[in-house]
Amino acid sequence: MITSPQNPKLKFVRALMGRAKERREAHAFAAEGVRLVEEAVNAGWKFQFALYSDGLSERGSHLLNRLKANRVDVDEVSGDLLQKLSDTETPQGILAVLEFTQLPMTNHPNLILIPDQIRDPGNLGTLLRSAAATGVQAVLIPPETTDAFAPKALRAGMGAHFRVPIREMGWEEIGEVCRSAELQVLIADMEGTPCWETDLRKPLALVVGGEAEGAGDQARKLASERMGNSANWLIGIPMAGKVESLNAGVAGSVLLFEALRQRTRGPGRRLPDGM
Repeated sequence: MITSPQNPKLKFVRALMGRAKERREAHAFAAEGVRLVEEAVNAGWKFQFALYSDGLSERGSHLLNRLKANRVDVDEVSGDLLQKLSDTETPQGILAVLEFTQLPMTNHPNLILIPDQIRDPGNLGTLLRSAAATGVQAVLIPPETTDAFAPKALRAGMGAHFRVPIREMGWEEIGEVCRSAELQVLIADMEGTPCWETDLRKPLALVVGGEAEGAGDQARKLASERMGNSANWLIGIPMAGKVESLNAGVAGSVLLFEALRQRTRGPGRRLPDGM
């Protein structure tokens, strides 16, 4: 049983949960809570170790037995030491340190997501969750987007990290992916062509820009290269209410589900004027 806050495993977890630099250098990240650890087990993810405290729920105890059966290195942590590590208000008494694993990415994707300059990890996690739900084949993370494996992004993703290939890439490499797969590049923008008047059945790279200023210059340059006139590469979401905009997580999710709808049922009809 771990009883000291200076235990190397606890110090390692604190570093992973606190800094993206530590996660990248260690090629590892910390997943907290029964749901996330279950998702990692179900996906066959590689564990470094797991920690738990007493008072686990029945579901948590069952998960703990699965970890032990899979020969994962498991340690009990005494008292409130594990709770102090937690990034949540209501810790569930279990977390795991997992190794970064690159899920295979198809050579010819027809739907990818590019979250450009997304700074809020909750929004990024929401986008990843929607990406998993809509059949996105890869999420390409540009340099100025927050770390996809931050604790808040992991929680919001609800296991999407274990199902969708996620790659950190520079814009040159992102451009190569889009060109080789012959993807149209569309940028979410409130001034864009309504999404249900846009054909999203073609191979698509959807760029969802940051919360403050939208997509950056590099994304717009790529879209211009792939699509020509800016009127062809901006896609919007018509809104009936007097709302200035949606947050990045919601807007990107709406567009991804519209792409899924078109690909399964065909393009929709134009809304009446004023809608």
